[in-house]
Amino acid sequence: MSSMKSLTIDYPDALPDMLQETDSQFQDEVKWALALKLYELGRLPSGLAAQLVGVDRVSFLMKLREYNIPAINYPPDELPQDLANA
Repeated sequence: MSSMKSLTIDYPDALPDMLQETDSQFQDEVKWALALKLYELGRLPSGLAAQLVGVDRVSFLMKLREYNIPAINYPPDELPQDLANA
C-alpha cells in the first residue's frame, strides 16, 4: 500500500451530537461522503475511493447503493458512439 497523507477538517464540537453520532461515527461518515462524492463526480476510480475509506473495492461498490450512486457512471451521450465502435 502506498503512503498516505492526512487531512484535518475543523467542525463545531456539537455537530456529531446534532447528528446523533459519536465523534468516530461522524468522522467515518465524512470520509465516506468525500470518497463517494469524488467517485460520483468521476474524479476517483472505485479502487482509490475504496482506499480512501480503508475498505476493499467490492465493499466500496456495495456501499454505492445506500447513497443511490450508480456503480457504472457512463455519460449517456457517449453510449451511441461506443456501441458503433464495438
